Amino acid sequence: MRRTTFAKWPCSVARSMDLLGDRWTPLVLREAFYGIRRFDDFQQELGIARNTLAERLRRLVDAGLLEKHVYETQPIRHEYLLTESGRDFYGVILAVTAWGDRWLAEEAGAPVTTHHETCGHDTRAEVVCSYCKESLAWEDVTPRPGPGYPPKLLNRPDVRRRFKLDDPDRRPPAVH
Repeated sequence: MRRTTFAKWPCSVARSMDLLGDRWTPLVLREAFYGIRRFDDFQQELGIARNTLAERLRRLVDAGLLEKHVYETQPIRHEYLLTESGRDFYGVILAVTAWGDRWLAEEAGAPVTTHHETCGHDTRAEVVCSYCKESLAWEDVTPRPGPGYPPKLLNRPDVRRRFKLDDPDRRPPAVH
């Protein structure tokens, strides 16, 4: 059975999950943020099957989140380094951690804390508006088709319903 691909869907969540939506890929990236670079170290830390790890690393390299570099030539051995795109995924790891700490942590508390070296405090991720810096909650935002949304889909009833395009009370688009 073939896996359904979301790579071409007009949705950044779907496209991201197409790349990162299995249980191992975010954990491989987490280990990269912890400083793991070599195949055997990833394998040892995660207890992941070697073939599964090889596939996840290949996918992350192909997608541009990791770069593969030779560190030994006899035999050839590689290390995997985070790219700018890979480093930018750190906010996602922090957001997932914050949710897990709130809803899945045991009575003792969060299993890992994030210490911000710049200010010297332990911290957690918060999702805030990039303009006013207020916290974002689902009930305070409205999804809208963006500039990359395929115009040909905007006439579909399900899309019009999703974005409330026929709702007279819908807020007008913000002007920036």
